[in-house]
Amino acid sequence: MALMPKRSTYRKEQRGVVKGNATRGNYVAFGDSGLQSLDAAWITGQQIEAARIAISRAVGRTGRYWIRIFPHKPVTAKPLEVRMGVGKGEPEYWCAVVKPGTVLFEVGGIPKAMARAALYKAANKMPIRCRMVDRRHRVG
Repeated sequence: MALMPKRSTYRKEQRGVVKGNATRGNYVAFGDSGLQSLDAAWITGQQIEAARIAISRAVGRTGRYWIRIFPHKPVTAKPLEVRMGVGKGEPEYWCAVVKPGTVLFEVGGIPKAMARAALYKAANKMPIRCRMVDRRHRVG
């Protein structure tokens, strides 16, 4: 089952515009290495789940991984061969709104080569360009 919120205030949302770079969630906070987005996109719950499975199989029981994004946005679609008008379509799937610089996944407790391989597999599941980043010591 793909990720989705337990409950939401409104069933349908407007699309909105993704502008600028990420100012929050743009550094490695939990693990040793992370996968950072280079483009803006909507990442569906199914894509997040596919990347999670790829990471968990690559990491094994020795390491740990964190998912830093969650699909909060409902995306609606109208059925095929339906005439224009007559209201907005029903929610089809849920997606996470991602800006450039957002850290998508993190891994820790494994060697750097193993972490690179795991994050590379996850990057192949993503619809955007990504890069691997390491933990930096933050001031403050």
